Amino acid sequence: MQAFEYFVPTEIVFGAGSTEKLPELLKKRGLSRVLVVYGGASAKKSGLLDRVFQLLDKTDVRYRSLGGVQPNPRVALAREGVQLALESGAELILAVGGGSVIDTCKAIAHGAANPGTDIWEFWKRRAPLTKSMPVGVVLTIPAAGSETSDSAVLTNAEAGEKRGLNTPFNRPAFAILDPLLAATLPVHQVACGVSDILMHTLDRYFNPVTDNALTDELAEALLRVVLEYGPAAVHDAHDEKAMSEIMWAGSLSHNGLTGLGGKKDFATHQLGHALSEKFDVYHGDSLTAVWSSWARSVMDESPARFARFARNVWHVDEADDTAAALAGIAKQESFFRSIGMPVCLGELSCGKQDEAGLADLASRCSYGKTRTIGTFRVLDYEKILAIYRRANEA
Repeated sequence: MQAFEYFVPTEIVFGAGSTEKLPELLKKRGLSRVLVVYGGASAKKSGLLDRVFQLLDKTDVRYRSLGGVQPNPRVALAREGVQLALESGAELILAVGGGSVIDTCKAIAHGAANPGTDIWEFWKRRAPLTKSMPVGVVLTIPAAGSETSDSAVLTNAEAGEKRGLNTPFNRPAFAILDPLLAATLPVHQVACGVSDILMHTLDRYFNPVTDNALTDELAEALLRVVLEYGPAAVHDAHDEKAMSEIMWAGSLSHNGLTGLGGKKDFATHQLGHALSEKFDVYHGDSLTAVWSSWARSVMDESPARFARFARNVWHVDEADDTAAALAGIAKQESFFRSIGMPVCLGELSCGKQDEAGLADLASRCSYGKTRTIGTFRVLDYEKILAIYRRANEA
């Protein structure tokens, strides 16, 4: 086992009906003012938002609210949230939603704690983040794992940029994981969530460090569970057993556990970010549209690693490593198709791209040819472009 540091301070309250414990979580922290942040009509239509307000009304906590968070969350709305948090004297930012809402709340918390710095400066690494304020979560979508992760992703629509920020200050103070809250999710939203959960562990599993036995076993177990229960949750969001399994898997998949001791790759995420930055496609769609092309492009870096994935996760019975590796990639690709996910650029809403469009994506992903991505195989602009071409031709 290789050296690592692991700090996940988020208090988890898990289970059906756990939303009712929100007042208790706020009370024991001595909070008196909260800013509630949510997405769109679904939070209102489902009755969840009203229930959260009712729970807050039972306490001495005063609150303001901000709605309008959208997929690929915008820095502009987060800036509005910063001002509202400062005006209301908020002591905690409460996310009622999924990853986009949670990431927005993290940005608001950073901005409210540092009112003299525009939050985009943190995401562009032009200003150090040395303090923040607490974030709480009422999770409604099992997907991003932002309820326990140290990461947050924002889109600056005006600048045409999408950036991620990793910092311990991104870890929420608490998270309520109530699988009943996911029962009204649309089919494709659940499919995107299942795919994102898988990808958070796949992007850690495929890395150049291979002697972390326990970490590998944990990662493979999580992948098997999501592959088993994911389709049931996609086909029936009211399946409490299936939804509870993938909801907990989502938290574990992105809190660092399935990559301890390794050097996370996340090339697929970076490839996907350029797609959602340019075309505003769903995050989950952007990942599955490029994963198999990435995998086939880098597999020869370590056929044995992909063969282990095929045998231990997909139960491929093939002695030759290369043959097993290819079979595992094909099975994973077929799984994504089976739950209605795109597996190439042509299946995204943006459709196939011409050569100039592919070059633009590669330039965006490589920040204008100034950076490389990945660790399993380090990818420069030309290698990134080759993967986009492969995904375009698939």
